[in-house]
Amino acid sequence: MRKWIDFLTSRLLMGLVALMVVNVLWQIGSRYLTKSPSGFTDELAGFLLIWVGMLGAAYATGQRLHLAIDLLPRKVGESQQRVFNVVVNLLVLIFALAVMVIGGIRLVYITLSLNQLSSALQVSLGYVYAIIPVSGLLIIYYSILNMWGNPYRDPSLDLTN
Repeated sequence: MRKWIDFLTSRLLMGLVALMVVNVLWQIGSRYLTKSPSGFTDELAGFLLIWVGMLGAAYATGQRLHLAIDLLPRKVGESQQRVFNVVVNLLVLIFALAVMVIGGIRLVYITLSLNQLSSALQVSLGYVYAIIPVSGLLIIYYSILNMWGNPYRDPSLDLTN
């Protein structure tokens, strides 16, 4: 299941980054070629950046690429590494639950209830912010898996090979 979620998340991130590149290229091209910049591209780039940042943080947690998770355990003894690994992942889990999932759900609910729309795209901002609790759930999932696994990043999960 983890490999499937890793694969899906990485492909979604690649697609969002590709869409962001096309969007920004369109913004630059429309500005210089037609002398009339496209009105929606700036807003769309910001929304895509939010999604890439939040999903990227969840993916980095799953790949154990955060410096705080990987750097400090190397300085303690092997017996303390497991305890440190559990403590760090538990703290990450608590943060993701309290701030990203619970707070994110409240933010999405309030934004949808108030029917706040973006100015250029006229998209409900609740849909834009929905990535916060989704990423929080992914971080919780990865933190639970990381608590029981090897405290260091598993090379078999590296998608660059």
